[in-house]
Amino acid sequence: MAKATAKRAKSTENTPFYVPMSDEIELFEAAFHAKLPVLLKGPTGCGKTRFVEYMAWHLSRPLITVACNEDLSASDLVGRYLITNEQTVWQDGPLTQGVRQGAITYLDEIVEARNDTVVLIHPLTDHRRILPIDKLGEQIQASDGFLLVMSYNPGYQSVRKELKPSTRQRFVSLEFNFPTQEKEAQIVAHESDISFDVARKLVYLGGKIRNLAGQGLEDELSTRLLIYAGQLMKADIPPLSACEAALIHPLTDDRDLQRSLLEVAKNYFG
Repeated sequence: MAKATAKRAKSTENTPFYVPMSDEIELFEAAFHAKLPVLLKGPTGCGKTRFVEYMAWHLSRPLITVACNEDLSASDLVGRYLITNEQTVWQDGPLTQGVRQGAITYLDEIVEARNDTVVLIHPLTDHRRILPIDKLGEQIQASDGFLLVMSYNPGYQSVRKELKPSTRQRFVSLEFNFPTQEKEAQIVAHESDISFDVARKLVYLGGKIRNLAGQGLEDELSTRLLIYAGQLMKADIPPLSACEAALIHPLTDDRDLQRSLLEVAKNYFG
């Protein structure tokens, strides 16, 4: 079955921390009220999921999140018959739950899912807003408040897994990237509870490492990893050890490259 999590908004005590990068909040809110599905594009760890959590809170809607993977089938999303107490019982999948409840339903890294899963969502992305369930012989009309949101990383996906134009053109698309250094330092300081000055050093180091993307590093350093490094420092782990564990080793297994990155880190935390 799909791995899904559900959250209920809105509690001022649990406001998701989010720093706007541009006009994405206004665009998302307008799409929600116009009942237009939303596609979030951007590198891993740049804040797409946090943004969706914030918008669900901001709009006072429940949030259902599905982490997509290559084994995710249409049945995992829609539902299936299960045998319980010697009886056959239908169990809604997370997408069906979202359609019925009027929840914001977030399919994270959608291109990792199987092709039949992607095709399934098409009737939900136009004026019909319906979810066909062949096994039940039903077509469920999406409740008010339902919004389909998907994300993917165009720079990471292979050609075999890229999102087809026929699917992309059904969505309002919001582009995400890593924040400016000042905003990223603000995020790292808040999320890891370290000083702004230390967070800014981490962000400057992160910028140097990101400049090496394509020169031995396959992936870009995420804001998430910078936060991890800050959290280790907050736990009194020496800065260089924190950088090794949270920034360097997760990025590469190449020993020479690890040593080179450590030398870069020493310029900030040596």
